[in-house]
Amino acid sequence: MKRLTLPVVLLTLLLVNLAVATDEKKTSEAAAVRAAVTDYIEAYYTGDAARMEKSLHPHYLKHTISSEDGQLKMTEKTGTQMIEDIRSAGPANQADKKEEITVLDVAGDIASAKLVTANWTDYVTLSKWNGEWKIVSVVLRERE
Repeated sequence: MKRLTLPVVLLTLLLVNLAVATDEKKTSEAAAVRAAVTDYIEAYYTGDAARMEKSLHPHYLKHTISSEDGQLKMTEKTGTQMIEDIRSAGPANQADKKEEITVLDVAGDIASAKLVTANWTDYVTLSKWNGEWKIVSVVLRERE
């Protein structure tokens, strides 16, 4: 029985250390995802096109869902269009500035997050691109 005690204790310590390291990595990745979404929304509020571009994946696509005369309407915007809009519009009206970011999931090199502002909710999909989290897509639902 004594012969089994040391290996069992060592195996238990190894598993505990592995679990702690995994949790720390997940926490670190979630923080990096949150930072990318923060760059995205803060770039919008401040009119910082360079910061917006930094947050977007090269294949970024945004779908905006709104209601018009009781009908749902969907529009699309590419990353290039988003950056140009930020560049030309400048800082947004920050009177209603509110942002709540929830990281929903991180699984390997993909992640999802929810961004709630005063006027809309964004569902955000991200991917790790060249070692950094980038926003691949946004589905935005305007508040009615």
